[in-house]
Amino acid sequence: MRTQVAIVGAGPSGLLLGALLHKAGIDHVIIERQSADYVLGRVRAGVLEQVAVDLLDEAGCGARLHAEGLPHDGFDLCFGGRRHRIDLHGLTGKRVVVYGQTEVTRDLMAQREQLGRRTFYGAEEVAIEGFDGTSPAVTFRHGGQTHRLACDFIAGCDGYHGVCRASVPAGAIQTHEKVYPFGWLGILADVPPVHHELIYGNSELGFMLASMRSATRVRYYVQCPLDDRVEDWSDDRFWAEFKRRLPAEDAERLVTGPSFEKSIAPLRSFVAEPMRFGRLFLAGDAAHIVPPTGAKGLNLAAGDVALLARALDEHFNAKSGEGLARYSERALSRVWKAERFSWWFTSLMHDFPENGSFGRRMQRAELEYLCQSTAAQTAMAENYVGLPLM
Repeated sequence: MRTQVAIVGAGPSGLLLGALLHKAGIDHVIIERQSADYVLGRVRAGVLEQVAVDLLDEAGCGARLHAEGLPHDGFDLCFGGRRHRIDLHGLTGKRVVVYGQTEVTRDLMAQREQLGRRTFYGAEEVAIEGFDGTSPAVTFRHGGQTHRLACDFIAGCDGYHGVCRASVPAGAIQTHEKVYPFGWLGILADVPPVHHELIYGNSELGFMLASMRSATRVRYYVQCPLDDRVEDWSDDRFWAEFKRRLPAEDAERLVTGPSFEKSIAPLRSFVAEPMRFGRLFLAGDAAHIVPPTGAKGLNLAAGDVALLARALDEHFNAKSGEGLARYSERALSRVWKAERFSWWFTSLMHDFPENGSFGRRMQRAELEYLCQSTAAQTAMAENYVGLPLM
């Protein structure tokens, strides 16, 4: 088999790249080691920046997002038992849209199937070769047969644990990482949200986030120790702890119910650079991870593949190599700014017992300053709604 671009990974970044390449008339094939059902079953982010929304529109699969997504003009910071609103739209003229990553993936998969674009789900023994020369290829087993997909370029959209970054020689890549000493215990439940916008909470009990997937489905989180086990957290224990971290007025109207998904996610910041190695280009979680506090993971991945799709369009259709040459530089400039914001927001909102009373007082002073300063709120809002693509 032969194609112009081999995309490894059929998560939202790989699927969005495929949709953008299809629009540009660039032949491509997607190889995914998991089944389609597994890919759709992954519970991930739910807040989309305007850049991501615009890219889904550009790819031709934003209709359901606009029909069912929940536009949010702001969010609340909670500390000291009170909520303080950050007016995203008033400060920046932009908003975010709450629309689950599962739904984004579903829309992209449906469009891809309708277009008849080739995707190999359940691929085994996936390996990449030749990306440091002129003849890259992806080999894999599928349906009991061994396949070799020759291509011009490989796009590594296969996540943090994928084969693409792992195939780069150790001396050619530099990694930067920070692991946080806590996790997020999250639940999904079919109850009405406690508030019509997101609430980010800081208290001595730990961080909390009141988010949602729809007007009838919530995604709530509490900070917990890394060594906690999901099975130790009954629904009753979760709701009691979540309620303790809410302001009293919200706690009174909190609606509880059985959860249908519960998990503990560790938090880390991670960047691998550069993001290009010969004819291999990394995108999304294959190149960087952010703590979920700033809702940047899916949005950063969308920005990566937008830059990569444009660069490949220039290469194949305009016969220019500038976009590919500058892909890593352009992507990393945006990545590091999002890493900074996510690190700052995580440091501001979570409990770090090792920092003692001084650290808690610094958080409180920062939060009070933020809520009193239009300039500080504007800086926060600009980062939250998403920085523009370069």
